[in-house]
Amino acid sequence: MSEKESINQDQLKEYLTTFDKKGEGSSLEGIVVQIDKDFVYLDVGMKSEGRVPLSDFDTVPSLGDVVTCILLNEEGRNGEVVVSKRRADSKILIKTLTTAFEEKKPVEGKIAKIVKGGYEVDLGAGIMAFLPLSRADLHRVEEPASLVGKTSLFFIERLYERNKINPLVNRKDYLQQHADAAREQFFQNAQVGDIVEGTVKSFASFGAFIDLGGFDGLLHLNDMSWGHATRPKDYAKKDQKLQLKIVRLDPENKKINLGLKYFQEDPWVGFEKRYHVDDIVEGRVTKLTDFGAFVEIEEGIEGLVHVSELSWIKRVKHPKEVLSIGEKVKVCVLGYDTSEERVSLGLKQTMENPWDQIAQKYPVGQKITKKVKKITPAGLFIELEEGVDGFLHADDLSWGKRTQSLASMFSVGDDVEVVITEISPEQHRISLGMKQLQQNPWEEMLSLHHRGEAVEAEVVGKTNFGVFVRVPNGLEGLIHKTNLANTQNAELDSILENIAIGSKITATVITVAEDKRRLALSVRDHVIKQQNLEMGQYLSKNNFEDSKYTLADIMKKM
Repeated sequence: MSEKESINQDQLKEYLTTFDKKGEGSSLEGIVVQIDKDFVYLDVGMKSEGRVPLSDFDTVPSLGDVVTCILLNEEGRNGEVVVSKRRADSKILIKTLTTAFEEKKPVEGKIAKIVKGGYEVDLGAGIMAFLPLSRADLHRVEEPASLVGKTSLFFIERLYERNKINPLVNRKDYLQQHADAAREQFFQNAQVGDIVEGTVKSFASFGAFIDLGGFDGLLHLNDMSWGHATRPKDYAKKDQKLQLKIVRLDPENKKINLGLKYFQEDPWVGFEKRYHVDDIVEGRVTKLTDFGAFVEIEEGIEGLVHVSELSWIKRVKHPKEVLSIGEKVKVCVLGYDTSEERVSLGLKQTMENPWDQIAQKYPVGQKITKKVKKITPAGLFIELEEGVDGFLHADDLSWGKRTQSLASMFSVGDDVEVVITEISPEQHRISLGMKQLQQNPWEEMLSLHHRGEAVEAEVVGKTNFGVFVRVPNGLEGLIHKTNLANTQNAELDSILENIAIGSKITATVITVAEDKRRLALSVRDHVIKQQNLEMGQYLSKNNFEDSKYTLADIMKKM
């Protein structure tokens, strides 16, 4: 606004006090007597007609219309009467604005254009006001240009600045006051289930705000469709008029929830007539989570395929390994609860279960050569086929005692020969063995070497309590140092020290314990047995009779 067009406060007071006086500066009423392309001529009851630019009128007047104007000069440069409609309009408007400002009443204006920080609002009569962007609407204005050209009502927050007319207006507070009044009346008359009409105002990720006549209701995403809704804009368009049902009313917090889907029948009604346990149905994957996949089998009916129901053979860590959002799949109805609106679905039930044929494909006793898939301290996982593993326990590697770590003996990918020792399709478990490929040496030990029988063994290790020896069938046993002496007064530590690794020792088997995998031998027992044998042979050769001779007599003869 230019300095010439600005009216200071003193001028305003002068205008208001002279508004009803006659003479220069006074208000006149003129009758339209002539109109040409540039001017409107008014009969103001003076010696000549007043002339007003046609541009001062919002609409072209008609002959005979009464127009209020201000007398500027009774006799102008050419002797004519000089009047101003714009000055009259401005004086009237300033008086109106002053009253509205003092009484806190709204005034009408038109949002003319965007300026820095907000808008310029045309209040009429050449008076422009500033509307901050933050006070332009009830909600954040996403598109400032959308308000340009809109006629509305505003509260005046400031009329003067530095003694000049420079209005600051607020549209938000007026809209809020209007909305509060309309909302209060709405809550007095509305009930849940009523049908109302509203206009889509704006969107959020969780739904759409609906203008119900100056105040908003929320159309939540969950209330847009019985089906799986993800985008509010799929069900409503901006500025679209919709018929909606009132879903919830919260008078205390003045919140209104609306629904669009309730004009259609709830798909859960009659669910049990359409679906049964073990039915195979087609659906669409709508969501993937750590614990499973959600599949929509019809609009509004969404079930969960738990991660454990995705595959018979594969250990699925996340559903994304086998499914993708939007994919069409066939699933099996495992169970449902219509009161909770829940359906349990299975994907693997639509496929052949390989474990049903496992027992026939891999019978107990069958020898197979397969690759090592995984190594653990407890044993090896052997892959029989994709998704089917067998477990080779460390105890089933060898009949002898295991002295090395499995990681030092095997590598992932190694081919190993094993035998099926046990199979449980119900528990998805297959046990394998490697030692079972050979005869159990403990059984051989029991059959060939009973207690008291002599064997020749090789010393393979020494400790402070004895020596470890290996017998001919490969088993290892222990000769305790107390069983190394062949005489009663022998020095045990000295005997133990003099025995060399790799040397041969003849000893008698004193213990064979297959269950404990323990073999104990004794040199002393072997010597005693040999001495007894020799004694018996001597007695037999010399015809000694036990009843006539003592042991001392026999020894004297020998």
